[in-house]
Amino acid sequence: MSVPLTLLGLLEREPSHGYDLKRDYDTYFGRGKPLPYGQVYATLARLARDGKAVAGKAEPGDGPDRKRYAITPAGAEPHLQTVLFAKVMLALMLGRPAARYLDAQRARHLKRMRELTETRRSGPLMDTLLADYGLFHLEADLRWIDTTAARLGELAELVRAS
Repeated sequence: MSVPLTLLGLLEREPSHGYDLKRDYDTYFGRGKPLPYGQVYATLARLARDGKAVAGKAEPGDGPDRKRYAITPAGAEPHLQTVLFAKVMLALMLGRPAARYLDAQRARHLKRMRELTETRRSGPLMDTLLADYGLFHLEADLRWIDTTAARLGELAELVRAS
């Protein structure tokens, strides 16, 4: 789960305080692993630094003053570059074996798919839906891995020519 993207999604719904974002994250996405407050505020600070969110003025509350964060147009833009893509490109740029990386990633995805399939069989509805979501994304990643593996030679030449 990408915490920054999830927090941006929650902010797109409505501007919120860090406390509210943590509560909603834990309720809908935490699934037994609550998000530490420090991570919420560190992530919000990075999103603000990167121009994807903006902090409002400090507002008095029951405790310390709180800031309400809002998403910016840059934060609402779709993110097309994935971690998987970045890792393959970096492997090629650094002269590392990208094919071996793709093979290892495929094996990890297949293992995770087996785990998610078991969750679908035995879990409550919310866990089943989350497992379905994960499975669909892993299936898409596997198709991308296969396509990229088939084009790796061409991609490596392109990177070397740059």
